[in-house]
Amino acid sequence: MAKPDLSTERPGGAQAQPGQPAQTRRAASAGGQAAKLKDTQTTLQNTLRHHPVVLQQQAQRAEDVQLRIADRITAFAGSMNFVYLHIALFTIWMLFIEPKPWPTLTLIVSLEAIFLSTFVMIGQNRQATFQQAKADHDFTEQELELKTNTQLTREIHTLTTELHNRLLQRTTRQQS
Repeated sequence: MAKPDLSTERPGGAQAQPGQPAQTRRAASAGGQAAKLKDTQTTLQNTLRHHPVVLQQQAQRAEDVQLRIADRITAFAGSMNFVYLHIALFTIWMLFIEPKPWPTLTLIVSLEAIFLSTFVMIGQNRQATFQQAKADHDFTEQELELKTNTQLTREIHTLTTELHNRLLQRTTRQQS
């Protein structure tokens, strides 16, 4: 029967609980390392899954507080929760707060429409800028790929011509 390892220091420098078997501590440590590796792998896969322009835009938007606020407002205004909230608020307003013909409600709704249309235009401008940056990046990448393919085609042609000439020289030598 093996004696349990009662050392209290783990390989990473963390203190182990006394009385905990070494195998359990090693398994926990290995599990932690596996989890870190999996997190790193997931992050890398997510990074590789996105277009470089998308990653650049995400980084830029994360740095600017105004853009983050605009994103949140636009995300909420484009959701069904926004619709449900307005249905509830308008119903309460029309039934309990203001008598007909609801002049204050009309003013509030008009102002909200002005601001929401502004957010829509901001979103459209942002989307147009993003699409242009993505198109520019894609064009540059495609041009580079075209140049590489053209160079490879030329090299293949040169090698094929050289191989053909060598085969013709062998045939003429054998016939002579």
